[in-house]
Amino acid sequence: MHQDPALADAPWPTIPEGLTVLIPVGSTEQHGPHLPLDVDTVIAVAVSTAAADRCGPSVRVAPAVAFGASGEHQHFPGTISIGTEALAHTLTELGRSVRTWAARVVFVNGHGGNIEALERAVAVLTAEGADVGWLPCRHGDAHAGRPETSLMLHLAPHRVDMSAAAPGETASMSDLMPRLRASGVRAVSPNGILGDPRQASAAEGAALLARMTGEVAAAIVAGAARAGSLPGADGANA
Repeated sequence: MHQDPALADAPWPTIPEGLTVLIPVGSTEQHGPHLPLDVDTVIAVAVSTAAADRCGPSVRVAPAVAFGASGEHQHFPGTISIGTEALAHTLTELGRSVRTWAARVVFVNGHGGNIEALERAVAVLTAEGADVGWLPCRHGDAHAGRPETSLMLHLAPHRVDMSAAAPGETASMSDLMPRLRASGVRAVSPNGILGDPRQASAAEGAALLARMTGEVAAAIVAGAARAGSLPGADGANA
C-alpha cells in the first residue's frame, strides 16, 4: 500500500522509528499581480512531498512553516513577515521538538530571504547534536518571474492570472541587490516582479519540479543535507 508522506495525516502509533522529517519553509509575501501570496510555501511543500514519495516511507513531510523573513516585500499589501530572528528561533524550536522522536530533520526552503535564519537554526541544532540540515528549492527565479509562474501553472493553474502577468525589473540580482537591501523590492519593481513571467508554461513548471525533486531526494538519500545545501546551490531567490 502506498504510504502518504504527509505527517499530519498519520495517527501517532503509525509513525516509525528512524524517520527523516522534511519541514517545508516558505513565506507569505507578494508575488506580483498574477500569483498568490503563498507561492514559496506551495513550491516548498510540492518539492518536499514529491521527494519524500521518491525516498519511501522512512521520509515524511511535516506541515509547512508559512511565514518567513520577507521584509524586502513589506511595502506590498498582503506580505506577512516575522523576520530573521523570529524565524531562526521558530526553526530551532521545531527542530528540537522533532528530534525527540525522529532521527533526522531537513528543512526544505522555498524563499531566499529565509537563508540566514536557516543557517542560524541549523548551526544551533547541530551544536546540540542533532542530525539536521537544510536544502533549497533551486528553480533559478529572482521573484515571480517565468520559473515560479511556470511552477504555479503546473501545481495550481486555477490560482494563476496570466492576464495580469507583466514584465517587472529584469536586471540581474547582483545589480539590484544594493537597492533591494536598502529600500526593498517595491523601490526597484513597482509591480513586485523581478523577471518576465509572460512566457511561463505548465510544461516548464513540471520539468522544473521534476528536477528540483530529483536534487532534493538525491541529497536526502546521500546525506548531503547535513552540509546545509546542495552542491553549487545558493537558493537566493527573493
